[in-house]
Amino acid sequence: MSLRKFGKNDVILNTMRTYPKNEFVIYDGEVYYNNIPDRSGSKNNRVRNVPPGFISLYEYNIDRQYVDTGRYLQTTDLNVVDSAGVALTASVPDTGRIYPWVAKGSDYANLSTVSQEIYDKDADGTVLKGVYPMSASITRELMGIVGGTARAGTTVDVEYFLPPRDFPPDDTGGLQTTSVATPLYRHYFSLKNTLDHYGVRSSHYDILYPPPTASGPTLQWNKNEQVINMISVPSIFYGSRIRPGSVSLKWYVTGTLAGELRDTRQNGELRQVANSSEHATDYDDECAGVVLYEEGFILLTGSWELSPKLMALSAANETPSWIYYGVGANDGPSADPPHGGSNSRCDSCKSTDASFNFTFQGETETQVMTMFSRAGRGEANFSNNPTYLTYGQNSIASTSSQIYEENPSRTIYNSVSSSYSDYEAPFKRQVYISRVAIYDDKKNLVGIATLGSPILKKEDQDITFKLRLDL
Repeated sequence: MSLRKFGKNDVILNTMRTYPKNEFVIYDGEVYYNNIPDRSGSKNNRVRNVPPGFISLYEYNIDRQYVDTGRYLQTTDLNVVDSAGVALTASVPDTGRIYPWVAKGSDYANLSTVSQEIYDKDADGTVLKGVYPMSASITRELMGIVGGTARAGTTVDVEYFLPPRDFPPDDTGGLQTTSVATPLYRHYFSLKNTLDHYGVRSSHYDILYPPPTASGPTLQWNKNEQVINMISVPSIFYGSRIRPGSVSLKWYVTGTLAGELRDTRQNGELRQVANSSEHATDYDDECAGVVLYEEGFILLTGSWELSPKLMALSAANETPSWIYYGVGANDGPSADPPHGGSNSRCDSCKSTDASFNFTFQGETETQVMTMFSRAGRGEANFSNNPTYLTYGQNSIASTSSQIYEENPSRTIYNSVSSSYSDYEAPFKRQVYISRVAIYDDKKNLVGIATLGSPILKKEDQDITFKLRLDL
């Protein structure tokens, strides 16, 4: 083994920016991600244990079936004590899958997926279990009721029981109720300040436009009074942010493009793009919503009808609008029917006539360390591999209680190949390098780079290995 210190120009730190492409297809109430089919395994009907359209974080429990094995992973003392300080024991069942668990005790340890209500009801020593794999997919949420008074900015009164302020602290009587206005659509309310903050990009982000003044003009829109179709994209799909100019939302009817939205101006505005002169409408280049690139949300407010000529191809002969885009994207049942039906998936939206395509690019930045490991001429010419020496030699010359002497006459194996039969080529010092180890300044091993196949290093050669580490 040959140690060499990295030189001044041997270590380079830079940032690698990538733009991963994502495509979601929503069809007949199902979501499909990047054309990945729903594969079955040998032990489970879904090899990844997640529905189509989802990704499995860390790829846990691949093709593992959930079964009752009758065995337990642990039945001894869990180092948990109750409120009285008594040691508790618990049983952790073996289900055939890995999963997170924690025993309830005086330390109040809990899992984020276990509600406080359930935690309070369980006795000390109860094993609280989670579920793997963790998964993610896009989600659609329709906020507002068509034909009613409720809109995205609606609040409802919730009653709480509070003691009167003039009661002493130790008084337990005299409880009274008070009403507090609570948002009906919490996700929209949590984004209101963010929308106004991005108003410098485009006025279509503003909640109120134009902004209210003492003697201002009539409002063109008020998002609090609109129906909003919000599509949420988890950050695991895009990384740092959604790449501006890459968002495309397409609505198909019987395989024909009925309408498309794109952020052509790269300022967050989703504008309708004319797909053909035959089906051009008066709303082409109109803004139907906005994209929050950094937060991963799409808010659609366009309520105009798509091309009536294309919608006539639908068996239901209906004309949905952009606020109903993506029906079936993990939105679940809804009491907000777009066309007066019994649920949010009307005939033209959920039938085989309609499908939705949602594509975008993410933007990720990864810190990369590039290291150049140099094996110069006359360097790195020794190996600790036993095959480096000629086979069959004694490694020890003599040994006793007072002396230990290695054999000084051991010879190096001649690994130089010859082109002739029964002829040994002249000896040359050479080694095969198979791994490059990285040490810190205290000579602690911090990493090993293994080559795909060993590299021949001759004594009169200079070889440089390029190592790259994503931080």
